Amino acid sequence: MTTDQDLPMDGQPATAVFAAKGIDVTPIKDQGVIKVVKHQGVDKERPMIGDRVTVHYTGRLLSGKKFDCSRDRKEPFCFNVGKGQVLKAWDIGVLSMQRGEVCTLLCKPEYAYGAAGNPDKIPPSSPVVFEMELLKFEGEMLTDDGGILRRIKVKGDGYTNPNDGARVDVHLEGSCGGRLFDCRDVSFTVGEAEDKGVPYGVDRALDKMQKGECCLLYLKPKYGFGSEGKPEYKVGPDKDLVYEVTLKDFQRAKESWEMDLNEKLEMSLEVKRKGNQYFKAGRHYQAIIQYQRIVSWLEMECGTGIEQQKKIQDFLLTSHLNLALCFLRTKDFSQVVENCNKVIELDESNEKALYRRGEARLHRNEFSMAMADFQKVLQVNPSNRAAHAQISICQSKIKEHHEKDKKTYANMFQKFAEWDAKQCHNNTLQMKDKANQHHINGSSFSLSTDIKVKTLCIHISVDK
Repeated sequence: MTTDQDLPMDGQPATAVFAAKGIDVTPIKDQGVIKVVKHQGVDKERPMIGDRVTVHYTGRLLSGKKFDCSRDRKEPFCFNVGKGQVLKAWDIGVLSMQRGEVCTLLCKPEYAYGAAGNPDKIPPSSPVVFEMELLKFEGEMLTDDGGILRRIKVKGDGYTNPNDGARVDVHLEGSCGGRLFDCRDVSFTVGEAEDKGVPYGVDRALDKMQKGECCLLYLKPKYGFGSEGKPEYKVGPDKDLVYEVTLKDFQRAKESWEMDLNEKLEMSLEVKRKGNQYFKAGRHYQAIIQYQRIVSWLEMECGTGIEQQKKIQDFLLTSHLNLALCFLRTKDFSQVVENCNKVIELDESNEKALYRRGEARLHRNEFSMAMADFQKVLQVNPSNRAAHAQISICQSKIKEHHEKDKKTYANMFQKFAEWDAKQCHNNTLQMKDKANQHHINGSSFSLSTDIKVKTLCIHISVDK
């Protein structure tokens, strides 16, 4: 690619330089964004669609007048490239850059500020020039814990995505440590990818993809094959995985508003069975997906008769209880408490909900609240031996906690006492020095001074 250290910014000569030395980086080659590289990047890797990029930029009119500059603010600018979050010219230009590259972009109005311009800064229908420096870029995090990172190689079509229950056709290429272990076309239901040996992380990423999209997914072990690994693929435990996924086609499942109540109840029965199957197999994340589908369908339903109302309540109670149990297994204790609370709203004496909430609170070191839950369990069922045992554990933990507090405060008061003693000693020395300096009434003043100092020490010392 051509480079130029200093481009003139005085109207026609600037456009002439771009025309002579620049390269059209627009997909349709309409000269909408012309690029001239000022400094080459440090490697050949470029951002992919959706990557989080960090840039410095300076925007100027063709006259050379500066209208915006990130360096003046002493703060670089971050955005997800290729997602329409910034000017069209930026999305196109930055996707063509390498890390560390500095370039200049000549942008036609339709790729910048359009016919309207920008009041007080950019006249209507004005071409503009941006100097861009690509500082860094990284993939798009699809989960709060950073367990799934996506980089889009080919952007998909449309604005719809698969939902839970959708039927998808995908092409997969899975690798671990640079070794390809899986390459195939496969069809499955979103939320049930486990049935086809597809990792949980691939399943969870599909609702962010469009038809035709090809992306790279970087999966942490939790979202890959976990602590068990996948012996048939010769993938060991706790391994990071990379999957290249192409979404060839999909058919969305019906949304809640597209189903009547009878259909929801019929579907809930099947989905509950699937969730139970996953739970028994130790696939707790997959089970959570199924139980949450039931809640999303029925939580706003009332039913028209006593029988329907009872079915709805039974499904909701069971789903929330099962979700609480799954979240106990995955150690998401705040979700355990939340789902148990939902059950207790429907049935305040539900033994399982009270017990599981107590377990979660015990894990969160909320010992008094946990003990209160276990005591409520015994009010419902006095013969619950597990609750008796948990109360003993809570009492032990509370006692242990109090002992630690006593030790902490004892040490703190000891330090205060030592500090006071030191202050008394210093005050004694200071007053004796003053007595020696003045030589008033001979030794009688020193004796009086000693008595006063001892009295002072008594008043400022800490009660023990």
